[in-house]
Amino acid sequence: MAAIRTQREIRQRAPIWLAILLLTNIVIMAVDARDSSTKQRLIRVWVQALASPVQSISSGASGAGTNFVREIVSFRRTAKENERLKEELAATQLQVRNAQQATDENERLKGLLGLKEQTGCERIAARVIARDSSAWFNTITINRGSSSGLALNMPVVTGSGIVGRVIALSPWTAQVMMITDEKAAAGAIVGQIGGSGALGSVRGLGNNGLIEMRYVSGLEKVEVGNYILTTGQDGIYPPGLTVGEVVQVKAGTATQSHEILIRPSAKLDQLEEVAVLLYHPPARPAAEQTLPNVDKTKK
Repeated sequence: MAAIRTQREIRQRAPIWLAILLLTNIVIMAVDARDSSTKQRLIRVWVQALASPVQSISSGASGAGTNFVREIVSFRRTAKENERLKEELAATQLQVRNAQQATDENERLKGLLGLKEQTGCERIAARVIARDSSAWFNTITINRGSSSGLALNMPVVTGSGIVGRVIALSPWTAQVMMITDEKAAAGAIVGQIGGSGALGSVRGLGNNGLIEMRYVSGLEKVEVGNYILTTGQDGIYPPGLTVGEVVQVKAGTATQSHEILIRPSAKLDQLEEVAVLLYHPPARPAAEQTLPNVDKTKK
């Protein structure tokens, strides 16, 4: 029985051993086989052929990763460069703005310097430090006061035209009522003094930024674009200062005055520097000296 079983097992296992022997033979032949042209072992060629797709994928992934890292580094460098350029641009713009402000201030100061020649009055430059504007009045505060020689009702001007007059004082500051205030007024003329008969007075209209000129005879010629000058008859402003430009005229008649609106020449909403004129109006003659038939030798 044992012998029979042994032969049977041998017959059953014989195909397996045969297959193993054949496979071993094939492997030995494949390992030893060589390509006729390159003399390389075929096993190496096959391995390379099988590994090639994997190597391509690995190489592509590695290249993509390297490129991705390079892009990140380049992006960071570009971002830093943009930040640097933005900072330089902001600094340049600030320099240009400061230069423009300095130029504008120099122009305003040059205008103020010419006031002495125009008016024959000493002037004190001042800076606007506060503004108080409402529907009822328009005032500004300047950084000069009685300690600088200022007095009540002294005119305040710019190189472009009149601003207003001093209405309150402290040793170091002064409050100025602007010409646009409803309580402000000044003697004025349309055109040059001595060359026009269109005399009248101007007063503010409150918050609309315009000035009204009254009492100009309807027989006088007044046109849009005419300039208005002070006459000095109010005892506040010296004669010949620019008030503003006519922007609207409603013609009057022989019995009715013109209705005239004026835009101030001074940019009252952008005031930074002004000048206070140390103006003292000429003394008016005493009333008795102007009356006829008065014996002026009597005391």
